[in-house]
Amino acid sequence: MLIDTFGRVATDLRVSLTDRCNLRCTYCMPEEGLQWLSKPDLLTDDEIVRLVRIAVTQLGITEVRFTGGEPLLRPGLVGIVERCALLEPRPKMSLTTNGIGLKRTAKALKAAGLDRVNVSLDTLRPDVFKTLTRRDRHKDVLEGLEAARDAGLTPVKVNTVLMPGLNDDEAPDLLAWAVENDYELRFIEQMPLDAQHGWKRDGMITAGDILESLRTRFELTEEGSTERGSAPAERWIVDGGPHRVGVIASVTRPFCSACDRTRLTADGQVRTCLFATEETDLRAALRAAPEDTENGSDEAIARIWKLAMWGKKAGSGLDDPTFLQPDRPMSAIGG
Repeated sequence: MLIDTFGRVATDLRVSLTDRCNLRCTYCMPEEGLQWLSKPDLLTDDEIVRLVRIAVTQLGITEVRFTGGEPLLRPGLVGIVERCALLEPRPKMSLTTNGIGLKRTAKALKAAGLDRVNVSLDTLRPDVFKTLTRRDRHKDVLEGLEAARDAGLTPVKVNTVLMPGLNDDEAPDLLAWAVENDYELRFIEQMPLDAQHGWKRDGMITAGDILESLRTRFELTEEGSTERGSAPAERWIVDGGPHRVGVIASVTRPFCSACDRTRLTADGQVRTCLFATEETDLRAALRAAPEDTENGSDEAIARIWKLAMWGKKAGSGLDDPTFLQPDRPMSAIGG
């Protein structure tokens, strides 16, 4: 079991498969990209599956989310999903993606055992998409969403970040579109995870702003904390149902007290929080000689992981005026 000193138990594992991405979203990385991890630093497919197996069979993980960077850029993705689907007990498996490659991979991922997807899409306007992502791929994302829905990777959740002066007027249109297409829309407050460290709390589109905008067109009924559990999104029933919309208010209404997540970076580091400034190395233990039971066994790796989680802090620190951003951008950490 992965438990911390505050009694929280981690059952949800986020696995970053690569730090690379084929978009250059303004709230994530600079236009020229970043210094990518070298291949020897990345976990191999076998190492990823081994860590997931340890997490599921020894540490109580029941849900696995594959992230990036952009996880669809990982050549062995379908095989990783297929192998993890064979674990006992079988974890629920999902994928967070920008959607560009979903049109060609959705059916294969479903056949391999993936349960559902989260797709990032911040705008319905192709010109705004190009401005936000610095790429002209809006049509590809829409087609990827349709392919995921048709393949049965449901519920298809759409993650949206609203930016002042760019797409802050689109909330009602986005929700109407999501309802029409049977997607579950989730707005996410912009978080301080950009490589440029340009995030500012002043001017940020807050959860309150988003809900106020949505209510100009829709009747929203709060779903309630009982239904929410440890999920990051607060959800509202739209016009009496059955559709719902979520808001992840990481900055203005943090949910740290109910957090049940642990994270693995693409180079094999444990992060206890998306905003953590410290990491614990599992890659060195993975690559130790198998006979080195002190360092390289499954039990040793589980022990290191447990110790890392025991030291998890009470909160993200976003409410601290001296908050320090993580030294690695979201593309390297995994959302």
